[in-house]
Amino acid sequence: MTVRTRFAPSPTGYLHVGSARTALYSWLYARKMQGIFILRIEDTDAERSTQESVQAIFDGMQWLNLGYDEGPFYQTKRYDRYREVADQLLKEDKAYRCYCTKERLEALRAEQTEKKEKPRYDGFCRNRQDHPNTPSVIRFKNPQGGVVEFDDLVFGKLVFNNQELDDLIIVRSDNAPTYNFTVVVDDWEMKITHVIRGDDHINNTPRQINILRALGVTPPLYAHLPMILGSDGKRLSKRHGAVSVMQYREEGFLPEALLNYLVRLGWSHGDQEIFSIEELVKLFEVKDVNRSPAAFNPEKLLWLNHHYIKTSPPEHVAAELAWHMQRLGIDVSNGPALTELIPAMAERAKTLKEMAEKSTYLYGDVQYNDEAVSQHLSAEAVPVLAAIQAGLSALKDWQKEAIHEVIQQVGETLALKLGKIAQPIRVAVSGNTMSPPIDITLFLLGRARTLERLAVAQGLAEKSEASRQ
Repeated sequence: MTVRTRFAPSPTGYLHVGSARTALYSWLYARKMQGIFILRIEDTDAERSTQESVQAIFDGMQWLNLGYDEGPFYQTKRYDRYREVADQLLKEDKAYRCYCTKERLEALRAEQTEKKEKPRYDGFCRNRQDHPNTPSVIRFKNPQGGVVEFDDLVFGKLVFNNQELDDLIIVRSDNAPTYNFTVVVDDWEMKITHVIRGDDHINNTPRQINILRALGVTPPLYAHLPMILGSDGKRLSKRHGAVSVMQYREEGFLPEALLNYLVRLGWSHGDQEIFSIEELVKLFEVKDVNRSPAAFNPEKLLWLNHHYIKTSPPEHVAAELAWHMQRLGIDVSNGPALTELIPAMAERAKTLKEMAEKSTYLYGDVQYNDEAVSQHLSAEAVPVLAAIQAGLSALKDWQKEAIHEVIQQVGETLALKLGKIAQPIRVAVSGNTMSPPIDITLFLLGRARTLERLAVAQGLAEKSEASRQ
């Protein structure tokens, strides 16, 4: 049997991290079992589904590199097939038309609520004759006795009493199929073997199993994933921070860091924290998913992201950093290669957005911080800057080692420690007090920009001193 899993989001908003984890688990299991991973867009909610949301799903999955083998399939393009199956169930007396008015159903619900009963349809139209030209819905004839029992791959054996399940609507009065019905038909015809989804669908599963059995279909295996909670123990939402996959990209996270973090929200392999994709494909098991909800910890994600920035090949990080540079309007051809920048900045930036923002001075004009200028570009800095400029101007080979040697020689000549020399230079060329080691900073900046900024800084230092007198 070929394992076939699916990711079936509704395009009613962005791709959030909970859905991304579901997609990841489904993708990993399909890859582990050398199976097929299918993307299905469940867009039957006409009022809320948008093309913008569909594109957000595509963008998020592409960024996370969760490629699908079949699809995307759109439920709105399969309405004819759903109607055929509904007609089949009607013909076989496994479904029926219901003519109950909205007023009757509301009164029934109110009566049941008053009696403290579970609100559900009472089967009033179950054995009524058809009434042509009268508005109706189609309801599935749920078994009235017995139980629905299945072994959930996460929660174990689950049992539901059929008497607790009413005759759910499978086609509305406007001929639109309902969620529980479209999912059943799709899972059946797409030959899904494993349904991996959130535990908010557990109550839907017995209903779907009953429809599948009415169609003579063996149900797939189900694995329901516990929800993700915020740090306050409540369901993850916007108030807990960025929950959109693409928002994490905008904030400077690498896709590998987010994937590594998401996979650990409910699954583990010993005490191991960091996994390559290859390791995850090899080690992941649905049965090892924890039954308890996982808590989202932004600090842990940030730690992971910093780890990947420091340890990933610079060429890989550079491809993502270029995206951030473009968003800031930075022309990366007007400065050092990103593959040279990343090793220099990796220890100093936990996100790529932070790295890009801290590196703008290397690619365009410098913006001087007033406090940094006031503190470090004083009269005492003038001889330092002049000596450094003279030494660097004489360099034939603009390399880190040669630059370092010039700085060291100036320090010895002026009897100053490295800090007294490095900070005025750093402010002169970067506009601020933070940068990579000064020799690396000057190397990345290049000869022309370095000498030009040193000259400008000398003028600022002399002007600052003159204003004090």
